[in-house]
Amino acid sequence: MQTLKNLTQTQLSIVEFSNFKRGIRTSIPMLLGIIPFALVLGAQATNKGFNLIEVPLFTGLNFAGGSEFAILEIWTNPPNILMLMFITFLVNSRHLLMGASLVPYLKHLPNKKVFPALFFMCDESWAVSLADAQIKQPHKGFEHAFSLPFYAGLCFALYIMWVSFTTLGAAIGPILGDISRFGFDMAFPAVFLVLLRGMWKGARAARPWLVSLICAALAYLYLPSGWYVPIGAISGIISAFFFLGDDNT
Repeated sequence: MQTLKNLTQTQLSIVEFSNFKRGIRTSIPMLLGIIPFALVLGAQATNKGFNLIEVPLFTGLNFAGGSEFAILEIWTNPPNILMLMFITFLVNSRHLLMGASLVPYLKHLPNKKVFPALFFMCDESWAVSLADAQIKQPHKGFEHAFSLPFYAGLCFALYIMWVSFTTLGAAIGPILGDISRFGFDMAFPAVFLVLLRGMWKGARAARPWLVSLICAALAYLYLPSGWYVPIGAISGIISAFFFLGDDNT
C-alpha cells in the first residue's frame, strides 16, 4: 500500500512538472513582446531618478506593468504618495475582476496556495491560464480544470523576465538614451491586442473598452500629463457598471 502511494505521488509530481514546463513554453511568445517593453520601463525609471536597486524593487513588488508606467507618468520629486497609491489602485482595479473570475477554479484550494498565486497574477498569466481551464472545464469540472503548475510556469517565466529586463533597461538606458525611438514601446500593446483577440466576445461586451479608450484619448490631448490614466480607468469602470445594468433590464 505504501509503495502504491509513493508511486502515485511520483506520477503526480511528473505530471505537475510537465505542466510547469508547458507553462514556461507557452510564455515564450509573450516574452518576445514583454522584454522590449520591460527595457523601456527600466530606462524611463532611471530618467525619473530610480537607481539599479530601486528599479527591481519597483517592478517586483508591484507586478503590474500598466500601473508602473502610469506611476512614472505622474512621478514627481518628491513623489506624491497618495496620488501614486490612487493611480495604482485605479489601474490595477481590473485585477479584482480577474481574480473573481478564477474563484470557481480555485475555491477548493487552501489560502496558503491561492494568495501567493494571485500575487503573481498578471494579464498574460491570467488570460492564458483561464483559457486553458475553460477548455478543460466541460470534461474535468471546475476543481480539476485549472492547472496550478501550468499557471506557476507562466508566472515564473513572466516574473523573472520582467524584473530582470526592467533592471537591464535601467542599466543600459543612460547609455542608449531614449530607447523608445527604436519602437520597443509598441511591443507590449501588440501583446495586449493578441490577448484581447482571444478574449473577444463581441462588440457589445467591448463597449466599456471603447468608452475608456475615447475618454483616455481626449484627456491625453486636452488635459495635463498623466490625467488620461485615471480618467480612462474611471470611465471604463463606470461604463462597465452602466452597460451591465443596461443588459440586465
